[in-house]
Amino acid sequence: MNRAFSRPMSSLLYGSITLCAFACVLLSDFLYPNHSYKLPFLMIFTATTASIYGLTWGFSAAGASALLLALMSRVQAMDGVLLLLSVVIANGVGGSLRTAHRHAKALARSHQLIAEALEVLPALDSRHALLASLPKRLTDFVTGGHASVWVSQEHSLRLLASSPDIGIRELSTQSVVGRAFREGQPQYVPDVRQEPHFVATPGLATVAELALPLFERGEVVAVFNLEKDRPFLPEEVDGFIRFAKAVSLQLDRLADLEARRLLSDLSVELQKVSSLQEAAQMALTLLSRGLSLEAGVVWEVRGARMQALAYTGVNEPSLLEVLREGLPYGQGLAWDVYVSGNPFFTQRYAEEQGGVQALQALGWRTFVAHPVPTHGAQRSRYVLVIGTLHERTWRKAEQELLLLFCRTLGIGFDRLIEKNRHECVGHLMQELLEEPSENLYHMMLVEAIEQVPGSEAGSLLVLDGGLYCYKAAVGYDLVGLHAAPSSPADMLRWYGLGEESAHLGMPRVISSETTVIPEYSYRTASADIMDTAGRVHEIQANLCLPIAYRGEVLAYLNLDNLHDPQAFGEDSLRAAQFFAAPLATLLHDIRTHRLLEEAALTDALTKLPNRRAFDKVLAEELERAVRYGYPLALAVMDLKGFKAVNDSLGHATGDRALSQVAQLLEKERRAGDHLFRWGGDEFAAIFPHTEKTEAIAVATRYAQVVESIRFDKHRLGVRIGLAAYPEDGLTPDRLLITADNRMYEAKALGVSLKS
Repeated sequence: MNRAFSRPMSSLLYGSITLCAFACVLLSDFLYPNHSYKLPFLMIFTATTASIYGLTWGFSAAGASALLLALMSRVQAMDGVLLLLSVVIANGVGGSLRTAHRHAKALARSHQLIAEALEVLPALDSRHALLASLPKRLTDFVTGGHASVWVSQEHSLRLLASSPDIGIRELSTQSVVGRAFREGQPQYVPDVRQEPHFVATPGLATVAELALPLFERGEVVAVFNLEKDRPFLPEEVDGFIRFAKAVSLQLDRLADLEARRLLSDLSVELQKVSSLQEAAQMALTLLSRGLSLEAGVVWEVRGARMQALAYTGVNEPSLLEVLREGLPYGQGLAWDVYVSGNPFFTQRYAEEQGGVQALQALGWRTFVAHPVPTHGAQRSRYVLVIGTLHERTWRKAEQELLLLFCRTLGIGFDRLIEKNRHECVGHLMQELLEEPSENLYHMMLVEAIEQVPGSEAGSLLVLDGGLYCYKAAVGYDLVGLHAAPSSPADMLRWYGLGEESAHLGMPRVISSETTVIPEYSYRTASADIMDTAGRVHEIQANLCLPIAYRGEVLAYLNLDNLHDPQAFGEDSLRAAQFFAAPLATLLHDIRTHRLLEEAALTDALTKLPNRRAFDKVLAEELERAVRYGYPLALAVMDLKGFKAVNDSLGHATGDRALSQVAQLLEKERRAGDHLFRWGGDEFAAIFPHTEKTEAIAVATRYAQVVESIRFDKHRLGVRIGLAAYPEDGLTPDRLLITADNRMYEAKALGVSLKS
């Protein structure tokens, strides 16, 4: 039978028994007027009345029975005693039954409440809608009181919804509701007059209060408060506690649903984007919409600065300026997250130490800086920052959602980083076909700094003439480093992992936390050069990558961080190794191209640059002289007596004579000057930064060394024509014609030099 009908059916049954007993009394008096059958039936009538309605009605029924006995026959004292005993006994038994029935009714009501909740709650698809709907659903159960839901805010609780409407909008944490929130336990106050922290609701005569914490992922997120004008029955309290548990389970389900929906959207969208910038922008849009936040940015660590990869919801000029300039190392809470690897949540950003002043000045309150982990990264190379101007609590479910969101985003970033690296290599290979090798060295270094996490500066030393010479530098004085070429043995000492590892292209990392980097660097060059041009005292971490090709180390790539000793992680090593093979191929191609170019520009007999090289160098040096305003001189030389040596002693001796001339001129050549063999018995020289008078002195020494050469009775000599910029011409052709004419004038005049 349905519990809703139990009380009416019980009343009907007991009422029938009472009427039957009374009827039996009348019938017995009619059938057996001389027998004592009336008393038992009157006792049944009295007991039934007392059992159903209690002592008052029981005693009334006993008095009526005694009066009836007196009217029908003689009544004895024992009859009265028996009637009174039946009242007392029936009331004791009936009282227990009445209490059990009342409790059963309350239990049925609580079960009904749970059933209704389980039926209605799943239809609500948002946390806010669920919490806001609770008071109206339970208004009928709190007669003379109210139902309300409270959520946390800084240092207090605020009203989310109530039924009926109450005049209170905020409660302290010391209130009954606040105690339920703090302790995470139901708080039942049967008599609020005995509760010192009870907050009375205007217009309501509250007697009892029941505050029930509501949980989401094991954390109290709200308190469901019930007040009524009489105490709650134990079964009612138990029913409401179970109802609160059902609501908490639904809150967990909604949090899971929200997380699955957001992560699913993120995963789908990550497959559609083609760059880190697009991925970051998409992620910010999804997250700000999913968590109802106003603005956000994804920072990317670029050496000494964090650069904005993408942002949303930022319109204030002061904040846009911060995004354009980036965050210098150590400024802003995002850098703390980069160092610690732990997310930072706050509801009081404007008061936090180390925050961005432009953001704090605008009064921003709610803020999170969360690391976006990528594979193998010792530090988080990306930090997601998102927040809102007004204050709100970061729930545990939201924190867990952000963790999963950032991990998923990091996986997407890994794919895009790998894609970008492949595109970078393809770009470099294409540039090899279009750019001079000197430009390509710089491009290689810049791209390596861009692609290897943790890098902010670097240098590239390339094997040239048996020494490793600085060909490119970022963040350092390349001109100063040119004076510090290193031998293969010196570079192996700097590398430190041995020749075998160098030939395998294994990257090496050192940190200022474990290594005195300046002393380490002095293994390759003098302290003066490395301290000034190399800034070694500023280097906090170094990654050295040997670039090997077929058993030969063609170059050493040094990547540095000047701020963070732990800048390089496993992801840095993996990125560096990825670049090793293509860089080795590029450097090998550059060297092959350079050797072919040198062969085309080099005289095979004397090993001096040839006429083509002369034309190229003259154009380049004259362009620099014009640009920077320094002088330049040019000499054209024709050997005297060479034909006689060649004709009388043979071509082999003639070749030997040309080689000896080249060797002696090369010995006499000053650093920075250029010597060439034009062809036949003609030579040429270019003197940068040289006035005509100084060039005459140099040319005279050239003539003297040539005249010292003898083959048998034949002595060589030379005729030299000299021209200088700017007095003798402003173009390569004009200077060359002038020098050539003066050489012929010297030959005609029989002198060694004409200027």
